[in-house]
Amino acid sequence: MTTLAAINYAPEEQLVTPRPYPQLIKYMGSKAKIINFVSESIQSIYNGGVVCDLFSGAASLSGALGASYPILTNDIQHYSSLIASVYLKPVKKIDSESLMQDATDYYKKARAKITTDIEYEGFDSLEAFNEIEERNRALIDQTFRHHYHLFVKNYSGTWWSAEQCLWIDAIKQAIDKRVKNGEFKQAEYALAMSTLLHAMAYSSQGTGHYAQYRDAKTESSMLDINIYRQKRLQDLFINKFDQMIIWSKENVTDLNHSITTLDYTDCLKKLKGGTVYADPPYAFVHYSRFYHAMETLCLYDYPELQVKGGSIVKGRYREERHQSPFCIRTQVNGAFEDLFSGVKKAGANLALSYSDTAMISLETLLDISKKTLSSGYEIWVEDMDHQHMTMGRQNDRSRDVKELMLLARKK
Repeated sequence: MTTLAAINYAPEEQLVTPRPYPQLIKYMGSKAKIINFVSESIQSIYNGGVVCDLFSGAASLSGALGASYPILTNDIQHYSSLIASVYLKPVKKIDSESLMQDATDYYKKARAKITTDIEYEGFDSLEAFNEIEERNRALIDQTFRHHYHLFVKNYSGTWWSAEQCLWIDAIKQAIDKRVKNGEFKQAEYALAMSTLLHAMAYSSQGTGHYAQYRDAKTESSMLDINIYRQKRLQDLFINKFDQMIIWSKENVTDLNHSITTLDYTDCLKKLKGGTVYADPPYAFVHYSRFYHAMETLCLYDYPELQVKGGSIVKGRYREERHQSPFCIRTQVNGAFEDLFSGVKKAGANLALSYSDTAMISLETLLDISKKTLSSGYEIWVEDMDHQHMTMGRQNDRSRDVKELMLLARKK
């Protein structure tokens, strides 16, 4: 019978200390605060080869262990691959001054084409503030003839003001110019885009994700929203960009890392040996809903927006979004069976993060692991209590969660 047991850690002097790294975005379920627990769990079963971060999300594992192990980082969402690249792939020369000069020129040209009053100034009441909000949101009905208008059209007056959206589009255009002329290779592109994701996260009037933006229903909420409306997204970008360039040059070494954007089953098919760290989603809500705006920035593909009852939904969601089987009650057991089977076929060890608030019980998870991995693996579980950030999904900002780690080591 498989029971809770202590991890057989290597002697302390042999443990690799996670590298301090700068976090770039706000992300639900991030393991940044318990990275020591995650790192020690992985090291307790690691016996060579790559460390595969199967659902990398905000790429905490790449940030923490990217200087110590060869990492294969994977996530089906494209924004994750860009953030992981910042931690794994060193950048070369970047001229941030010329980048922002181009972005400023693009911003000015695009701003001049908007004749509506979109400025957040001079309002003296909740009603007047909401009139400004509505003028910003009305830009979704405007016709734009230049290519880089995705955010100003789709997202003005939502998580960001039209002014901030103009800067998002302009900075994206300046980044793309450098890719086209060969100045930015993949590492430089990823760092610049990840920094833009950072600027978006810290100027957003939401709670850290993009499932719903806040409405100004009271004077108090109006004042708080306006704090974010006044943030200069371009300043957030350039300040963080310069910091990240320095951090990259001082801390990043490519240990033959690899980055993929595959379904987890396809990623496991490419793996041979090594150790898999799996932190799949456990809630009924899909990450593609909470972070659709980040994915849209990375793809910049002018997606069809979801419509209900003849109107675009408030969340401005992409019509086509990834639906994870781990978030669907009728599919979650099969998803774990596929995960364990893929690990076994790859001949890898496994460290699987599990929350006691998950859609599947620990007992069921252990039964699936024993059935799929059979007698070829030693299986045990370690736990750790920590505060789980809810990112505003519930009335509480955080709640006590028992974080568990299911460990499977080849015999």
